[in-house]
Amino acid sequence: MLIAVVGATGTGKSGLSLEIADALAALGRTAEIVGADAMQLYRGMDIGTAKLPPAERRGIPHHMVDTLDVTEEASVASYQVSARAAIADIQSRGAVPILVGGSGLYVSSVIYDFRFPGTDPVIRARLEAELVESGPGILYQRLRRRDEHAALAIGPHNGRRIVRALEVVEMTGESFGSGLPDESTHWTPATIVGLTAPRQELVKTLDDRVLRMWRGGLLDEVGTLLGAGLERGVTASRAIGYAQAIAQLAGRMSQGDAIAATQAITRRYARRQVGWFRRYSTANWFEHDRSDLSDAVVGSVLASIDG
Repeated sequence: MLIAVVGATGTGKSGLSLEIADALAALGRTAEIVGADAMQLYRGMDIGTAKLPPAERRGIPHHMVDTLDVTEEASVASYQVSARAAIADIQSRGAVPILVGGSGLYVSSVIYDFRFPGTDPVIRARLEAELVESGPGILYQRLRRRDEHAALAIGPHNGRRIVRALEVVEMTGESFGSGLPDESTHWTPATIVGLTAPRQELVKTLDDRVLRMWRGGLLDEVGTLLGAGLERGVTASRAIGYAQAIAQLAGRMSQGDAIAATQAITRRYARRQVGWFRRYSTANWFEHDRSDLSDAVVGSVLASIDG
């Protein structure tokens, strides 16, 4: 059995996963956590990703966190292989894996039966050159003409995923959406717990979180990561908050503009997360702030495991 805790950023997924693990431990069932956040894969990217510090993990093993240098490129295909291997290892030891994160495609790649299309280096190089020369706007409009569903799911600002979608469309002659995970077939039996929050409340939570990132030392963290090659990282340098902090340190944005831009992008990202996870027809949804949240979720999870 696999437990998955999903939802938009800012809904308390990490804390709930610890509560579930503790409840299982009290019943003699060991649990380990597997991260499903693309940016938490990077070592040193802590403040901007709201990564749970080791001292706050209650001694519960965490996998798929701090596995990449900022110069390395993260891909959902390689993540799928590593995350599934970690889950299989946890299960082989009689423990319960808890998959936790808000990167929708990463979560889906683990839960559902899905094989990723290959890659064509020639097509990829050409599209990436276009992205550098012209920015994501033109490529996004091309994707909208060829696969509107994929374009709406990806959004106009994620150049890397736009390039990947166009690459798949050009390689296969089919829509990128047709290569998304088949959500009717699970890779392994899974109980999915979803956390939700009213939009207005979530917006305030996310805006406050961005302010805490800057107050908590994000610029110092980014300054250190720049020395480790952050700007050379295709994926890491574009992370929400990090791209804006880089621009501020380079003098291209004021702090106020960097914070406002990060808040706006985070709100859009959360909206896409909500849309993505709402497609999970078997998910059990809970309001993030209900007073009996832990007890209710644990009861639901235990019923699924025992059933």
